[in-house]
Amino acid sequence: MKVSEILRLLQQDGWFLVAQRGSHRQFKHASKLGRVTVPGKPGDDLAPGTQNSILKQAGLK
Repeated sequence: MKVSEILRLLQQDGWFLVAQRGSHRQFKHASKLGRVTVPGKPGDDLAPGTQNSILKQAGLK
């Protein structure tokens, strides 16, 4: 899965960008706890473990 696909999923679920440093973006949600960090450029492929971790943190899996 590409970074751009993860970013689209997060934004559709209500996550919004609160910080970015280099290629790492941090997202928050109005009602869900915590922050989710997404590394990489939009065209990059995410490692399967990183992808699963992001989806679990966001409550999408």
